[in-house]
Amino acid sequence: MPNKDYAVLMAKYNLWQNQSLMAATDTLTDADRKQNRGAFFGSIEKTFSHVFWGDQIWLSRFAGTPPPSADITDSTALIADWAAFCTARKSFDQRILQWANEVTPDWFSGDLSWFSGALGRDFTRPKDMLVVQLFNHQTHHRGQIHAMLTAAGAKPDDTDVPFMPDPILNM
Repeated sequence: MPNKDYAVLMAKYNLWQNQSLMAATDTLTDADRKQNRGAFFGSIEKTFSHVFWGDQIWLSRFAGTPPPSADITDSTALIADWAAFCTARKSFDQRILQWANEVTPDWFSGDLSWFSGALGRDFTRPKDMLVVQLFNHQTHHRGQIHAMLTAAGAKPDDTDVPFMPDPILNM
């Protein structure tokens, strides 16, 4: 199961991939970002919004950061302005990396309990499994964004972990 080293690596990967996808998205028009492309959340923009919502909800549970301003039913509606979203996303990616760098190795043992608004009930699960959820959720939906971007003619960077640029890998 994951540990601190895993969390740090994946936080760096998250930062890199979000930078890549946002840069590729910047080459599209506003209408292209908002176009329904048949993905689970419809558009590139709505999928970005949902990923950001998920990151905020999990980090609020892990580190006590503020939860997202909306519940899951509005998780796709957090982007009013693309440039402002990109600034907030970059800042939050740094916050995830900060958490990963500062979390103690023993934090990964034990359970975390929370109330799921999506399912309307309490849960208790191992913390290390929930860290996998944080990063797996990102990767899953970024794959959808990547597919929508390439279909729209944009060119995101490579997505393979071993090809992470040294400046990010060595942060």
